[in-house]
Amino acid sequence: MSVLDPVWTTAVIVYNHAYLIYDTLYGYDGAGTMRPQMCAGHEVSADELTWTFTLRDGLRFHDGEPVLARDCAQSVRRWGSRDSFGQRLIAATADIVALDDKRFQIRLKKRFRQMLFGLGGRQCFVMPERVARLPGTEQLKDTTGSGPYRFLADEWVSGARAAYARFDGYVPRQEPAAFFSGGKVAHFDRVEWNIQPDSATAAAALQKNEVDWIEQPLIDLTPMLKRSPGVTVKVIDPGGWLMFMAINHLHPPFDNPEIRRAIWLVLDQKIFIDSAIGDQAELGRTPNGFFAPSMPMATEVGLDVLRGPRNAARAREMVAKAGYKGEPVVLMAPSDQPTLSQMCQVAREMFQSMGLNVDYQVMDWGTLVSRRASQKPPDQGGWGAFISVGSSLTAANPGSFLPMQGNGRKGWFGWPTDARLEELREAWFDAPDLASQRAVTEQVQLRAFESVPFVPVGHMQQPAAFRSDIVDILATAFPVFWNVRRT
Repeated sequence: MSVLDPVWTTAVIVYNHAYLIYDTLYGYDGAGTMRPQMCAGHEVSADELTWTFTLRDGLRFHDGEPVLARDCAQSVRRWGSRDSFGQRLIAATADIVALDDKRFQIRLKKRFRQMLFGLGGRQCFVMPERVARLPGTEQLKDTTGSGPYRFLADEWVSGARAAYARFDGYVPRQEPAAFFSGGKVAHFDRVEWNIQPDSATAAAALQKNEVDWIEQPLIDLTPMLKRSPGVTVKVIDPGGWLMFMAINHLHPPFDNPEIRRAIWLVLDQKIFIDSAIGDQAELGRTPNGFFAPSMPMATEVGLDVLRGPRNAARAREMVAKAGYKGEPVVLMAPSDQPTLSQMCQVAREMFQSMGLNVDYQVMDWGTLVSRRASQKPPDQGGWGAFISVGSSLTAANPGSFLPMQGNGRKGWFGWPTDARLEELREAWFDAPDLASQRAVTEQVQLRAFESVPFVPVGHMQQPAAFRSDIVDILATAFPVFWNVRRT
């Protein structure tokens, strides 16, 4: 981890970090409902244009200061400046104002019926007002939050280790924990992360009881870990991961839509997923479109393009006809993320099969996360492609999945420009009910197969491995360290 700001980046490891130290106004319960978290509740005016939120009692920041409505209002503004869902909310908003210390209002110009999903399912973390005043384009350094753990900045070694201490001033909700909602009870005095890029070394440390938990063990090693005394291997995230490849729309060769569409002729999602799961077929699902298959917006429309024999010769013809001049695809592969690294090797072979020149660059994940923000040409420190992952909640719908944006340089890494895609996403936000939302989502997926904002490479579930005396681990999209305890 080299970045600490969950607004500035969408890296999963930063979300893991953020859920430890921050809290959210609402929280997803894993069953389709956004429940009050920092809020005691809310009221909506008859015309649905004024939402009034009331904070619950007992909220304090790590520096001892109370959490006030103005902190929440400013945090929503900062989150809304970067997050794709938040940007839509801000566009529909006339004002966000604190009424007093406990209440704030979001006053809308037009109805925004996805309000609670944004505040509870899109990592809208609450920070002190002084911190949240920093523009979302700048990385924050002050990690003061109000969550169940405090970040120990003086112990942080980027790329090596991070440590957190229980925040004794945190007052949990008096209800069971469920996914990101409910009572966040911290049973451990400290949580320590140790970054170990070598999978075999990490597995050996778990077997020797030197560590308690491996977030993403190499799947090839999980059969051995399952046989190890005192070790449990289990899928924690019920929704799994949508694996996808970001491609840079700003520079050759993927600024050319014909070259992007040629990818469909050679993409074999099963090869990508099998590279990670091996013969553990129960962990993978293909073909898969642009949304998480476990969520209501998942659709089968357009998937025929991913079925049937692949045609590398036809792809090479398309690439040549599109005027490809041999520009290299800088493919960034993370050395310390085994699943992504294996899939990047498949991507290299896929690109080569369609006649593209590949510059395969290996780096640690922290370096990749920093470099992917560069909009410079690949030969000046930019990039061409990388593989990442979307949780089920992140890849749930056209509004929540940042790579689906079509707003160019203002969007997510890859920066596709597609006015039609943006129109459809706007229509999804305006859709009055689930059936209407699903109908729009089908159009979004068909448009995405045409314009190729990114490339879905399949769906998989990643088991975690942990000591068997670690219990009550919550089923969540990201590992959280409340509720969990040692027997």
